Amino acid sequence: MALDNDLALWLRLSLIPGLGDRSLHRLLLSFGSPQQIFSASRADLAKVVPAETASIIRDGGAGGENLDAVASWLEDPANHVVTLADAEYPQALLEAPDPPLLIYVKGRTELLNRRSLAIVGSRSASPQGIANAESFAKALSDAGLTIISGLALGIDAAAHRGGLAGAASSVAVVGTGLDIVYPARNRDLAHRLAVEGAIFSEFPLGTPALGANFPRRNRLISGMASGCLVIEAALQSGSLITARLANEQGKDVFAIPGSIHSPLSKGCHVLIKQGAKLVETAQDILEELRIPFSAVRPPDAMAAADTQTQFLLDQLGFYPCDIDTLCERCGLHSAVVLPLLTQLEIDGRIAALPGGRFQRLA
Repeated sequence: MALDNDLALWLRLSLIPGLGDRSLHRLLLSFGSPQQIFSASRADLAKVVPAETASIIRDGGAGGENLDAVASWLEDPANHVVTLADAEYPQALLEAPDPPLLIYVKGRTELLNRRSLAIVGSRSASPQGIANAESFAKALSDAGLTIISGLALGIDAAAHRGGLAGAASSVAVVGTGLDIVYPARNRDLAHRLAVEGAIFSEFPLGTPALGANFPRRNRLISGMASGCLVIEAALQSGSLITARLANEQGKDVFAIPGSIHSPLSKGCHVLIKQGAKLVETAQDILEELRIPFSAVRPPDAMAAADTQTQFLLDQLGFYPCDIDTLCERCGLHSAVVLPLLTQLEIDGRIAALPGGRFQRLA
């Protein structure tokens, strides 16, 4: 497949080594379009960018092999390259710091301009955190908010699953080229997003998972969304970077509180102290964003538990508990408690934790 000439020029411009987004925007402001940039004199270009870069532009740019790779990649009708000049470009990103010159997209480009909410959090999330991410994401997706996250393990992946299960789907913003799935454990989820939602990246094909790429990805996650919900974050979590960027961009920041003893709650508690809105339900977020509550579909009612099972759940509470302590609380023998715990785990109402402990899921 041959590349359209205009698209080829956009790609050549984006692939010039050492030319960042700010310099690219200065060139566009000075000359108007990639075609006019490549037609400009070396002297005029050198007024905007370093002389060495001006020479590369006058020589037609670089990245011939990359262009061939993009041409092959675009043979799949699910794949797209969207430039600043295209209507499909996410308009919300135009207000974010240094919006990328172009993005590579796999999936439904119409989702890029839907109203959305970012959901981020720990990669090492607890079972309750995973359950919260999925349930919040589904409710918010059903209310019309496309769920944005970063395809990481833990909270990100759960948020994508919940968004896909709802009406407004989900979009992943990644820190690699779109010909690479990172982390590999999320390959099936990535393939599902490519069909039912969308994945996009500002990084050229072949870009590996480099640490410096992920903070850049985070600015796009926050830039795309109307607000940012943080579910479980340690004090050094990258999710706090996304929340800070959202706050700097004038977006609402939401956080779910947790146990004062859990390291995964510390980041959320810091955000709340700094002014993030404490939320307990999806409706709390919808109220802040002025989206009608009636848009939320009620969750399926779980079958009523028998008296003994409900008693066990009440005694378990929402903090991790080992079986000996639970038996003591209930006044029941382990031979009675163990089968009940097994069934509750199968039903998805509790989760088994390391060390022989159990935790109730909301």
